Amino acid sequence: MCKGLAALPHSCLERAKEIKIKLGILLQKPDSAVDLVIPYNEKSEKPAKTHKPSPDEALQWRDSLDKLLQNNYGLASFKNFLKSEFSEENLEFWIACEDYKKTKSPVKMAEKAKKIYEDFIQTDAPKEVNIDHFTKDITMKNLIQPSLSSFDVAQKRIHALMEKDSLPRFVRSEFYQEFIK
Repeated sequence: MCKGLAALPHSCLERAKEIKIKLGILLQKPDSAVDLVIPYNEKSEKPAKTHKPSPDEALQWRDSLDKLLQNNYGLASFKNFLKSEFSEENLEFWIACEDYKKTKSPVKMAEKAKKIYEDFIQTDAPKEVNIDHFTKDITMKNLIQPSLSSFDVAQKRIHALMEKDSLPRFVRSEFYQEFIK
């Protein structure tokens, strides 16, 4: 049985050091207060035209989290419901990932990746999402060289969790019942 890193093969040890350095760079603390302000929105987009959904539209949300998330009224109501249960971190993570995937600038992408990691992924993050170690490890490896798909595996896990757990609770709530009356 190996005892510590000293027992690892030389190339494996070098690779571990390389990963540690790259993660250290990604996760380094900001040098100035300006670096602390990393907004999720790269540029403001014109909001989609909104209308209150008909009861028939709202009924479709029972069977499709995606339809709920695509409707501004549904999304806002779902978010308020989750806040009332103190469980909005999954939705906030999903929204942050959607915004991240729209990022064009590599510099902005790295900044947003760092912010998402610090807010939602790292152990004891302020809004830590509940993902398994395998998913967390894949996400951390993806962040060595951030790309638009860096959070895809974690985002899919959280989407599935919301679909299986949060959506059924939402559908039984007063937040949802208001839409189908």
